[in-house]
Amino acid sequence: MSEIAQGVTVDFTDRRQAETIILESIRDLDIKCVLATDDSCVSLSNQIAKTLNLAHNQSSATLLTHRKDLARKAAQMFGCNTPKYQVLELQHFKQYSSSVTYPVVVKPLCLSASKGVIRADNEQQFDAACETIDFILSESDVTGYERNHVLVEGYLDGPEFAVDGILINGNFHLLAIFDKPEPLIGPYFEETYYLTPSQLTESNQLALIESVIQYCDAYGLAHGPIHAEARITKDGIFLIELAARTIGGQCGQLIEFSLQQKLEEIVIQGLCGIRPNLLENSLSAGVLMIPVKKPGILKRIEGLTAAMQVEFVKDIEIHIQEGYELVPLPEGSSYLGFIFAQAPTYKQTFDALKKAHQMLNFVTQAIWRLNPSTSST
Repeated sequence: MSEIAQGVTVDFTDRRQAETIILESIRDLDIKCVLATDDSCVSLSNQIAKTLNLAHNQSSATLLTHRKDLARKAAQMFGCNTPKYQVLELQHFKQYSSSVTYPVVVKPLCLSASKGVIRADNEQQFDAACETIDFILSESDVTGYERNHVLVEGYLDGPEFAVDGILINGNFHLLAIFDKPEPLIGPYFEETYYLTPSQLTESNQLALIESVIQYCDAYGLAHGPIHAEARITKDGIFLIELAARTIGGQCGQLIEFSLQQKLEEIVIQGLCGIRPNLLENSLSAGVLMIPVKKPGILKRIEGLTAAMQVEFVKDIEIHIQEGYELVPLPEGSSYLGFIFAQAPTYKQTFDALKKAHQMLNFVTQAIWRLNPSTSST
């Protein structure tokens, strides 16, 4: 048991070996459920649950949650609201720029955290977006079809929301709807503020939940946590992403602040077939995922003590240490850290997050790179 408590190191890129190591490590344990912590291990976790004869989804369903092109096709065939889209070869992207109806969003088929997701309003921006994504994919471990193709879809104009819930035997149970009060219009789509409970009307909330359920049915998902990203437009509700996992990383604390119950407990109960006992009226809570605004080496952070003392701020976590390189979107995929707030009202929560962020000053140093063409050999 102590070995499991300390953790078992596996390489998720070698799925077969990872599965063997994990199954061997838990061979003598009474496992009740298997939970993926992020997108990188959703399919692996699902396969292990299947091998152990525990609640799991079909492999085809989990594949759709991290293959954007296949997900769009499945949703369209099921009758879900789907933006106009096409899959293009990166090698020949210049052949398509004149025939695309702008504005569009160009994105890799399988990356997450908005990495490589770029809006283009004309041919020049489209070409630049494809070149940037080609570079990002060349620096990643993506291979095959995903390496050589991109998804191009119509830009959806409207406010964006996140929906978190859990599926128990095919039934969806809502945990929270998060407002994203800052408009996400591009050219990059960096997450910033999440606030709950949502200020949407009850009818819009119900419509949003129905859209998530429809997408779950389209994918064939029936068990486990769900995190969805959606936009409400003049033409209806469109899901941008649907993931078979919980809300990402540290943001899971919002569930605990809002529902007064740990997210991990809720999800584990659900995977064991136990319907969570949730508060009828959730409390106000919010987070700011501190964005990386410019590249450079982080030298120091000023104003942290003052920001921590802002009324209703619960915590500030800095996840990039001094001396490390900051990489903004579209190439980057990490945040500087997180600011959490909880107040009696939605507005007080939002104001606390904004005030604390304004007090922070991230001092950086420019990166000087040696030009390989002029370096001595």
